[in-house]
Amino acid sequence: MHREFYSNAELLENCTEIVNRNPRNLERLRIARKPVGYGLDKPGRTFWHKLFVVRKPRHIVAEVRHFENGPVITVSSAEWALKKQLYRYIDAAAYINVGRVLAQRCLESGICEIKVDYSLTGEKFDLLVKEMENSGIILNEPRRYKYPYFWSKTRPEKPWEIFE
Repeated sequence: MHREFYSNAELLENCTEIVNRNPRNLERLRIARKPVGYGLDKPGRTFWHKLFVVRKPRHIVAEVRHFENGPVITVSSAEWALKKQLYRYIDAAAYINVGRVLAQRCLESGICEIKVDYSLTGEKFDLLVKEMENSGIILNEPRRYKYPYFWSKTRPEKPWEIFE
């Protein structure tokens, strides 16, 4: 069997069209539509991904929801792997471990910026949020990039052209 090997330059010359099938690509570039919602909406709707924490009587559930598609990542202290390591399913250790697992799953799926609603208060919720921040999750989403008008005085840096 005979195989031909091409250099990268030859492959780029032959490739005329690139199709990116990542559904989060436009959100990562900060050019995807971000819903505004209504001004009187209680939870607010200006997010791509948002953290929701629900305390049930016997366990806690933390999930990251997309504004259109609903829950993307879900972690519960009732999962078998977490349940075996915890003494109680609703104490501070459960919140810390749920935060760690949720942060790891977010990073594995490519979500590194999440909006956190700080209307939920409590020491345990703060432990979960702090653990996610320590694991590398950014707890606020960047602003949406809007192309400046030609008469604008300032030109914001384009998210896809970052110069280091």
